[in-house]
Amino acid sequence: MASAKSTPTNSLSSCLAQLTAAAAGEGLGGTKDTATNETPLGRALFALRTRHVKATRGIKRFRARGGLLPLLELLRPGKAVAAGSAPSTDPAHSAGSAPSSIQSAVSAGPAPSSASSSTLNLALSILADCCTERACRTEVRRLGGIPSLVTILECVKTDSIQNQAARALGNLAMDAESCAHIHSAGAVPLLIKSLTAYQDSPCLQSVIRALRNLADSPQHRLALAQQGAVRPLAELLAAAPGPALTLALLRALLELSRDCSRACAEQLSLGGGLGPLVSLASRPKGTVRESAVLILANLCAQGLVRPALGNAGGVEVLLGELQQRRGPGGAGPASQQPLVRAVCLLCREAINRARLRDAGGLELLIGLLRDPHASAWHPCVVAALEGFLYDTGALGQLQALGLAPLLAGQLCGELGDEEEEGKEAASRDFPEERTPERVEARSFQSLRSWLISEGYVAGPEDISPDRSPERCPRPPPPPAPPEQAQAASPARGPALVQTPRGRNPATEESWGREGPALLLLSHFSQAPDPSAALVTGPVLGGLLAYVTKAPGPPSPLALRILARLTCNPACLEAFVRSYGAALLRAWLVLGVAPDDWPTLRARPPGQRSQHRGLGEMLLRNLTVQAESPFGVGALTHLLLSGSPEDRVACALTLPFICQKPSLWRRLLLDQGGLRLLLSALTRPAPHPLFLFFAADSLSCLHSLVSPTVSPAPPSASPLDIDPPSPCHYEPLLGPAPSPAPDLHFLLDSGLRLPAQRAASSTASPFFQALLAGSFAEAQMDLVPLGDLSPSAAWPVMHHLHGCRGCGAALGPIPPPGQPLLGSEAEEALEAADRFLLPGLEEELEEAVGRIHLGSQGGPESVGEVFRLGRPRLAAHCARWILRPGQCPRKRALALVGLLEAAGEEAGSLTEALLAVVMGVEVGSRGPSLYF
Repeated sequence: MASAKSTPTNSLSSCLAQLTAAAAGEGLGGTKDTATNETPLGRALFALRTRHVKATRGIKRFRARGGLLPLLELLRPGKAVAAGSAPSTDPAHSAGSAPSSIQSAVSAGPAPSSASSSTLNLALSILADCCTERACRTEVRRLGGIPSLVTILECVKTDSIQNQAARALGNLAMDAESCAHIHSAGAVPLLIKSLTAYQDSPCLQSVIRALRNLADSPQHRLALAQQGAVRPLAELLAAAPGPALTLALLRALLELSRDCSRACAEQLSLGGGLGPLVSLASRPKGTVRESAVLILANLCAQGLVRPALGNAGGVEVLLGELQQRRGPGGAGPASQQPLVRAVCLLCREAINRARLRDAGGLELLIGLLRDPHASAWHPCVVAALEGFLYDTGALGQLQALGLAPLLAGQLCGELGDEEEEGKEAASRDFPEERTPERVEARSFQSLRSWLISEGYVAGPEDISPDRSPERCPRPPPPPAPPEQAQAASPARGPALVQTPRGRNPATEESWGREGPALLLLSHFSQAPDPSAALVTGPVLGGLLAYVTKAPGPPSPLALRILARLTCNPACLEAFVRSYGAALLRAWLVLGVAPDDWPTLRARPPGQRSQHRGLGEMLLRNLTVQAESPFGVGALTHLLLSGSPEDRVACALTLPFICQKPSLWRRLLLDQGGLRLLLSALTRPAPHPLFLFFAADSLSCLHSLVSPTVSPAPPSASPLDIDPPSPCHYEPLLGPAPSPAPDLHFLLDSGLRLPAQRAASSTASPFFQALLAGSFAEAQMDLVPLGDLSPSAAWPVMHHLHGCRGCGAALGPIPPPGQPLLGSEAEEALEAADRFLLPGLEEELEEAVGRIHLGSQGGPESVGEVFRLGRPRLAAHCARWILRPGQCPRKRALALVGLLEAAGEEAGSLTEALLAVVMGVEVGSRGPSLYF
């Protein structure tokens, strides 16, 4: 056919006129040019395709000039053949009596000539090119062009025609609405037949592309798979086609395998596509490799194909690809997601788990759990690791890689949008149908008995050899009462194991997202000595965080793990070394978690009571182990021969887990455990809660040493503690003093204070020497007292004249919250010391204690009092810290303040704490009035 020339007959108007005439049946073929063997319609179509449609914005002009309607009319049933056929004199084949379908035209009339095929080919090519534009696709759909294309696809069995028809359908399928029309018109079976009926590569590529574009939604992908579209594609791939056809096949299979259905997986496996896919996925980098890898990852969603995929080498390929993408310079998280899911699904079959373990998959999974950027995949990874529950070698390797703390950290992780999986994703290690008639193996009977004894299931009916424990069906939970429904967390719904008939719903055990992690941790806890893996700060912290912070009731499995660890003698030393016993007491009994320190987090009262009972039970378990002969030997060895850190940890833990006086007295008092603990207070803390633990430990030891001492609670006001005594100095201050003062003391401020020489001389050796000795002041009526303010002199004057407890000592004491250093209270204490008035000094110290360490004083006041540097006040501070019934948090905060106030000179503090713990009063006349 000659090329189109730029002549008036080849203009767009001329071509459209010829096309319109042909569509109307007016001289369909026209007179054939004998020189070029062309018909006018053929020349017009050729010009449209090569000149007008290919030009810039040519498709838009063609559509705007109304070219689509006559083009589609030309493709209507009957006219598609007549458009290029030679004129016939047979009335049966005249234009006015064309058959109702192309199939009838082909069967009843003569075979289409070469010109007829060329004309139809040109028309389909023009239509396919036009359908690359969205507006044209909409117009073709509106004009009803899709059924015509389907009819041509069904009736005209020519490679070129099939190619152009499939290309047009593929372009139309780029719109979702057109795609639905193509499915409804029945094009899918015809395209599938073309895959096996034709060998022409361009034709096959067009058909494959059309099928790929028709897989635009899960429903359409399922329909394609159910109609058998996947198997011929797999068979073509297995035949090792050329590069272009291979790429087209992979792109189609990638689209069809999204949300992989059972039919898709079955057909791809039966078509022999697994081996070629693995081979293509092993190639160097490229589009072919990328597509093959993603197809294999999609196939892993179907359990029925995973064993065969592993036999073909898919495990190593997928694992290697994921390792490469996670390596330096690898791809981002979005490209890793399908591979992570595929590797986790491969862990559901024992044969694939073995391959994955040998290929380094365990290290990869642990790396994913350690990666904070992969937190969205952590639940899937933990569920995959659950498959290794009975693989002793793999579990040992996982423990060595640090799985236990990672599992504990997952117990309270944030919930994500976990992907729902159908029953087809279940493990293929278990049959799909139940067969109760089959005789159960003895090994399964033993396993079921163990599961019942451990509380994993409530009865024999909960598990059978025909049910996979990985994905038991879970019905929705029963509706909760309105008040419970409002209190429930919307982000964490309960997931309950199916309740068989006759089972009490009250015995159901929650099995939520944390189930796999708890199951693995429970398995680890049943080892003879699980201390190295489980009795550590991170693991205990994770378990306690789950128990105390879970929105709903925690799984009993977590409680059994804690009970099992505290009852195991092999774990005793680990609980001591890791401060585990102190952590149990602080978190559960006292309600202070590491996150609550130093800022306290409020908890519901009922929850606190429940946790307190659990903590006391666990500590009792440790007490039984500690007071056994083995425990006594272990603790003695730790305290006397352990490392410095172990010795401190042992001394701190003993008051929590030892109740026998002979044991704790020997270890803490006779063998220096208490002094060791006190000396450790001034060193860097080995644990974030060390000072909290230490304050609580000293308080417990104080209660053990002095169990009968029960000091009175603090009074509401320091002035209400004791009624004030009569004042003997006030009569000297009135206008008519009685007796008259025979002496005045002159302060630096010029204030004169009346006094009695005899009373002042007998009150203190200092004033006796000053007023009754050989000093000049003995002959003076106005004796100067320098470096003394009126407020500091006021309690001195009262004390010189016999006042004891009249309230004068409270005058120079500032209120709580104000510093004591540099205050008039410090000046008064220094004056009492300078004037040799020990009674006044003690009274002032009592007044400081009443105001700053009473009910109105807080932990910050303890350090302020200690900064005065007086032994009795240091003892008062120690008593405040160790007072029974004191808030544990305030006690610890006060100890922190004391250590900051003591600084490098902490000897007086440790001696005061030691004396108070031992029950020795330091410079006190008796029990404190305000404790």
